[in-house]
Amino acid sequence: MPSVIFPGPEGRLEGRYTPAPRPRAPVAMILHPHPQGGGTMNEQMTQKLFKTFTDRGFATLRFNFRGVGRSQGSFDNGIGELSDAAAALDWVQSIHAEAQTTWVAGVSFGALIGMQLLMRRPEVRGFISIAPPANMYDFSFLAPCPASGIFIQGTADTVVQPSAVQKLVDKLRTQKHITIHHEEIPRANHFFENEQDELMASVDNYLDFRLDPSCPIK
Repeated sequence: MPSVIFPGPEGRLEGRYTPAPRPRAPVAMILHPHPQGGGTMNEQMTQKLFKTFTDRGFATLRFNFRGVGRSQGSFDNGIGELSDAAAALDWVQSIHAEAQTTWVAGVSFGALIGMQLLMRRPEVRGFISIAPPANMYDFSFLAPCPASGIFIQGTADTVVQPSAVQKLVDKLRTQKHITIHHEEIPRANHFFENEQDELMASVDNYLDFRLDPSCPIK
């Protein structure tokens, strides 16, 4: 898991990267929670997602948005952070150009940025959005949502109301050609403090399903 520095729109960005173990391996990018809420690439869920994709043979990157850690720049209300994510994906693709598919996983604010990124990048074929802030930001840009994925939400989340995520899921499920999974973790708060194992079991079960060669979702 080497430390990496790569160019971003506002200067260098700091990340951790595990190279692909084989040619044509898929790429995964992990996006951390809100920088102004203490979110960094070393946040626990972000690290666990990174390890999950690494263990499955993905070329995997997590990085600090601008102004976090050793990443240059300052917080830009999601606009600059989306540009950071696009630059990060460009960097991975520059050293692993033969990747066939790309996945994006994000936690809270990172889930928002991930969903915006997949609207711009048709190579993203799967997403994992954990506690997406559907009550704080307008997700109507997902029109239509171009990829299938899963939303995972804690039932005791007081930051992002489960009903807001359910409303988003219901809206996306009316769209054709994608399949949206949705799981709620009982008793889990916004940070899944006591339900990390249940959260990661949900992630792993979904990846088992999607990465099976016989999966109907391509």
